[in-house]
Amino acid sequence: MWWESRLSNDFSGEGNSNLNSSQLEGNGLMDALSPLDSEIVMQEIFQQRPFKAIDDHLVEFSEALRTVAKALRRVAEGKAAAQVEAAEWKRKYELERAYNLKLRQKELLAEGGQDDSLKFLSNQYVNNHISEQSERCCGKEGICSHEVLQNGETDSDSRVAQSTVTGKASFRLSWGCNGEKSGQHKHDIVSFERGNITTAERSSKQISLKWESPPQTVLILTKPNSVSVRILCADMVRWLKHDMKINVFVEPRVRNELLRESSDFDFMQTWQDDEEIPLLHTKVDLVVTLGGDGTVLWAASMFKGPVPPVVPFSLGSLGFMTPFQSEQYRDYLSAILRGPISITLRHRLQCHLIRDTAKDELEIEEPILVLNEVTIDRGISSYLTFLECYCDSSFVTCVQGDGLILSTTSGSTAYSLAAGGSMVHPQVPGILFTPICPHSLSFRPLILPEYVTLRVQVPFNSRGHAWASFDGKDRKQLAAGDALICSMAPWPVPMACQVDSTSDFLRSIHEGLHWNLRKTQSFDGPRDP
Repeated sequence: MWWESRLSNDFSGEGNSNLNSSQLEGNGLMDALSPLDSEIVMQEIFQQRPFKAIDDHLVEFSEALRTVAKALRRVAEGKAAAQVEAAEWKRKYELERAYNLKLRQKELLAEGGQDDSLKFLSNQYVNNHISEQSERCCGKEGICSHEVLQNGETDSDSRVAQSTVTGKASFRLSWGCNGEKSGQHKHDIVSFERGNITTAERSSKQISLKWESPPQTVLILTKPNSVSVRILCADMVRWLKHDMKINVFVEPRVRNELLRESSDFDFMQTWQDDEEIPLLHTKVDLVVTLGGDGTVLWAASMFKGPVPPVVPFSLGSLGFMTPFQSEQYRDYLSAILRGPISITLRHRLQCHLIRDTAKDELEIEEPILVLNEVTIDRGISSYLTFLECYCDSSFVTCVQGDGLILSTTSGSTAYSLAAGGSMVHPQVPGILFTPICPHSLSFRPLILPEYVTLRVQVPFNSRGHAWASFDGKDRKQLAAGDALICSMAPWPVPMACQVDSTSDFLRSIHEGLHWNLRKTQSFDGPRDP
């Protein structure tokens, strides 16, 4: 207004700093200010406008910082995705190389005899570490399963307690439905013919495993601190070695416990340090677990890549993933070692944790594989968890509550179920998106397709940190700006079925959860006419 500029001019010099009321009246300002309080007007003039300008600059600056943070996060996530893709291409290259080596061996067998072939294979095995490349992906059937470990040792200086030259058993997978087996995988699910869209047979039928060569090595993993499990393990080890002529691997802890009881168990093989664990899948044909679902989770966590078939025996509490009873273990294992057997492919999630402070791909942490779920919660903080969630490049929602669960279908009967998620058949390919106590009545769980990549990040304006746990362990803190990227892992866990995957799943929810158990309605009440 005119009097604002006039007042500003009058107060611009030092000599005008002590104006009296007569001067203001002469300037015509007393009449204009007479209805108002002069001090309030002065505060509005000299304080309101500068602070408003400062607020605008702060908003612009914060938006610029947020944009830069998002750009940096996208760069880090892009590097992580490129690293995963490069690892996948490297794995395919190694599998193809191992396959070519096998063809070369066959040619040498045809030309120069078996001795020359084995000599050539042994040299290649030591020089090129073929132990890590001996699995060939079933390209037709879309399942990453090992085929053959060539004769020879993984390393000439192996620190295994008892090193023997054994061959790894090979097997083949086939699909069937309602008892009918089919060895051909159905790729063309949807067809378009004469303008009509039709669906063919689904690819996720019951899967059958047939041994092409007999299994020779079994790994036994047990629940710790259990006398009954240790007694059963000792009996099973003797039976497998002496009656079935099977080589037995056990954990170092189990080997020491059994050797303290008797020196007759010195035939058991084990590993000396954790560096040998990633090579177990090249030595072991079958994994037997003695315990509950926790023992199965522990067995799956030991294999960061391909997993041998797992036979879980129930010695725990609920046992959603342990259909076999320990009392008849000899009958079960005899039938499984003969084959064929029905298996359930339990998919796993592959999780990458990207820190906001990471400067390059060398600072990105190793991926973590989970069989049940990854949980992001508020930990000990009293504030709500604040998480931004994205599915591929699409924004999903902001989670405000106690946390979020990203679960496999195998984990749908675990923490996700307690948080209100649905129970899903383990062979249904999908990722469960389940909130934990959300501060919203309309926030319901989701089931997303298995091919998506989920990104959960802690925004910079979050009041507190978040915590991530993977299958209930390996708890890690997520600070502002950190992100967790989850996708379906290419290496499922093949688990033997007692009957088939559907029968075992229904039995587990009936016996473990008493699902829909109620008294039958009386028949002697009112009836429809």
